[in-house]
Amino acid sequence: LNHIDKKIMILTGPNMACKSTYMRQTALIVLLAQIGSFVPADSAIIGITDRIFTRVGAADDLAAGQSTFMVEMNEVAQIMRNASSRSLLILDEIGRGTGTYDGLSIAWSVIEHIADENYLNARTLFATHYHELTDIADKTKGIFNCHITTNNQNDKIEFLHHIEEGAAGQSYGIEVAELAGVPDPVVNRARDILYQLEKDNKGRRLIIKNTARPLDGQVDLFSAAQSFNQSNKVIDRLKNIDLDYVSPVDARNILEELIAEAKGKK
Repeated sequence: LNHIDKKIMILTGPNMACKSTYMRQTALIVLLAQIGSFVPADSAIIGITDRIFTRVGAADDLAAGQSTFMVEMNEVAQIMRNASSRSLLILDEIGRGTGTYDGLSIAWSVIEHIADENYLNARTLFATHYHELTDIADKTKGIFNCHITTNNQNDKIEFLHHIEEGAAGQSYGIEVAELAGVPDPVVNRARDILYQLEKDNKGRRLIIKNTARPLDGQVDLFSAAQSFNQSNKVIDRLKNIDLDYVSPVDARNILEELIAEAKGKK
């Protein structure tokens, strides 16, 4: 990490690959350096750090009536208000406690805010399973991707515990579930569902433009393509209608059929 071209590391990789351990280790090394202690490295250049902020793990607060996600957002808010350009931020899976697009939007916005030289401009380690976030590195100065390497053969995953530049290809969640002892029928069914989801969404990727305008609503993940196809059918049928040869009764019948088709009833 530095303040020139590598301010924010977006770290991807499977569960149990030690992303959180790597970030905690970095925070401890920086803390040791600040107090003048030796650090576990052959060599290290560590600048002055005024504060170390962490958002790693969360649990609900029953006494305060706060959900896990609310606790997480409170911590993020505290970091955003109190960090400076000399701070080190350790952020682990921001936005995972809510809907997919809501969480992704929050995580994306937090990264942009941290990277902005007019706001925080702080050095940051940001671990995530939102692979769409890796696209920010191509759009925003100072952000780069790293991943924890794995060896995956015959659906068996081996964690190599090594950090390399670039984004991870996938999260290997099903393989980790299998390692944890989830019953084989559940794992096999999960693979079938994953295959179908990836097939349905093949070629479609979330694209977020660099804009300050808010995103309206939450788009359903799987209905967009179906609605698009239905709209095309209605448009094609309208193009083929010659009004000069359609009676009022026929026009009403056609309109009723188009309405039914648009609603997916036909």
